[in-house]
Amino acid sequence: MTKGIFIIGTDTDVGKTIVTAGIINVLRSNGYNATYFKAALSGALEINEEVVPGDTKIVSEVSGLKECYKNINPYVYKTAVSPHLAAQIENKKIDIKVIKEKYNYLKEKYDYIIAEGSGGIVCPLIYENERIYSLENLIKDLNMDVIIVTRSGLGTINHTVLTVKYLHNIGVNIRGIIANNYENNLLCNDNIKMIEKITKIPIIAKFPKIKDLEEDMVEKIREKSIESLNVCELIKFFKEL
Repeated sequence: MTKGIFIIGTDTDVGKTIVTAGIINVLRSNGYNATYFKAALSGALEINEEVVPGDTKIVSEVSGLKECYKNINPYVYKTAVSPHLAAQIENKKIDIKVIKEKYNYLKEKYDYIIAEGSGGIVCPLIYENERIYSLENLIKDLNMDVIIVTRSGLGTINHTVLTVKYLHNIGVNIRGIIANNYENNLLCNDNIKMIEKITKIPIIAKFPKIKDLEEDMVEKIREKSIESLNVCELIKFFKEL
């Protein structure tokens, strides 16, 4: 039976991709047959006149995943806006049936699926005929629990608590929180303590801040993931799909 978890962020650019890459790297480097999945990505790169999903590229390089990008990232847009708007601008509508087909293909091939969201939990994927289909709908349709990635610094308490309360209100199960860009200082440590006390959700890992990330990015993410993520603890948070 395939197991999975959905990684969401408290907001955009919180570091979901780095943490997700780290999780998959730790799993795969310990012999687990794990894959990445991202239904829709906007703000793709253009390399040699080819549109390349940057997040997918990072995750694949860090973890050694060789799966075809189209299977793990069915919708890719160049325009750096919410997927629903990018789909309108580029005239490439998102079809949930296609997303589910790719997801089911991965379930047949891999033992672990780590899905990554686009932005925060209410990020719209489809807006059509006054109907909104957002990440929360996708998470429920894929029958997944979530891990929240949040910042460690100033402002994170408010963002994290609101995200937790929203998820509770819509009935999505939260398995834990990962604090990204962690530094061992008074602010970060107190933020983590307050988040745990207010939400009653455990901080399951503290992913350290990576200095000069653009230099040797792949190796730095690999190194920090091995240092901060425990594979035996991680697999406890996956749900049977």
